[in-house]
Amino acid sequence: MSKKVTKTILGRGKRLGRGYGSGKGGHTVGKGQKGQKTRKRLGILFEGVKVKKSLIKRLPFLRGKGRFKSGLKPVVINIERLNDFPAGTKIDIKYLFEKKVVTKKEAEERGVKVLGNTDVKKKFLIDLPISKAASEKIVKAGGKILTASER
Repeated sequence: MSKKVTKTILGRGKRLGRGYGSGKGGHTVGKGQKGQKTRKRLGILFEGVKVKKSLIKRLPFLRGKGRFKSGLKPVVINIERLNDFPAGTKIDIKYLFEKKVVTKKEAEERGVKVLGNTDVKKKFLIDLPISKAASEKIVKAGGKILTASER
């Protein structure tokens, strides 16, 4: 086998720009006449030079505040909703799945937070992120909020 045949079998194709003896020889060596594509390698994001804008130019600008923030906010549960549960229960994400207050997928993606807009009538043990107003109302009713060290 000759070198030329071996190279095409290995999948590398013909070597361009190596003279007339390379089998793809002479002047423009199969790259057309002029332009960006004849002179150097193109960038990964290059999509052609006709009318269509490249992907990067079609995307919106991300400027200023909120550039690195995720757009997902936690699922909000009001204290009013907790009054439906029996007194003394430990309320965490697992318990909320069981009672079908939140879906598992939603809670894993976004998280859950307890907010307080009404009063609580029962004692609860809360193992979730909670607002300051809601935590004050739960402690006032005799409940407890677990911190990270107590979990």
